[in-house]
Amino acid sequence: MAFNPVSHVLFDMDGLLLNTEDLYSIGFQKVASRYGKEFTFALKSRIMGQQSKEFAGNIISELDLPMTVDEFLEETRLIFQDLFPLCQIMPGVLKLVQHLHDHNIPMGLATSSSKETYDLKVVNHQEFFNLLPYKTWGSSDPDVKRGKPYPDIFFVAANKFPDKPDVEKCLVFEDSVNGVKAAHAAGMQVVMVPDPRLDRCQAPEATLILDSMEYFQPELFGLPPYPVHEQSN
Repeated sequence: MAFNPVSHVLFDMDGLLLNTEDLYSIGFQKVASRYGKEFTFALKSRIMGQQSKEFAGNIISELDLPMTVDEFLEETRLIFQDLFPLCQIMPGVLKLVQHLHDHNIPMGLATSSSKETYDLKVVNHQEFFNLLPYKTWGSSDPDVKRGKPYPDIFFVAANKFPDKPDVEKCLVFEDSVNGVKAAHAAGMQVVMVPDPRLDRCQAPEATLILDSMEYFQPELFGLPPYPVHEQSN
């Protein structure tokens, strides 16, 4: 498969850089359990990448929960205040981001999270997220009119790079089907690192699908390769 060279990189956050998707599942199930309902992986797959009000509405509708969107978000916010600071960086992520930073590759964050939840998630990872200077929080940014799978967030995120690169020069990393569709709709190549439970046939738009960020080879997209002694790690 042929890949095109890129000069800029955009990262999703939840489930890709951080293991927060696991924490979302715990929090959503906690609410669902009060009403005898199950927050399934199938439902999770459909809402991943959506903005907060949208995923809340879809969970309420799918599980027939007797609450409003605002009530659901408030209840889960209290749960996530305790959970999110416990999150960890995913395997292979620190190595790649530090490598690209060391080679002066412009990088940005394109997450559907709000700034409020972002702050909870990164409380113990500030130094790492400082390596991603251009940040877009989809649920808080008024310029992001529609959530993933629409391409809005990636256009906004790419426009934050000072040199305003063409979309085809941007490589996106995603873990969700909605995120892959959004990046593809924006005209960008996208590397997917999905949950192992996901049927990969659901993401035909992905340029490349990997089991882990540990297996990414930067040189495939014209980015500086890892030093030879690190490539087998």
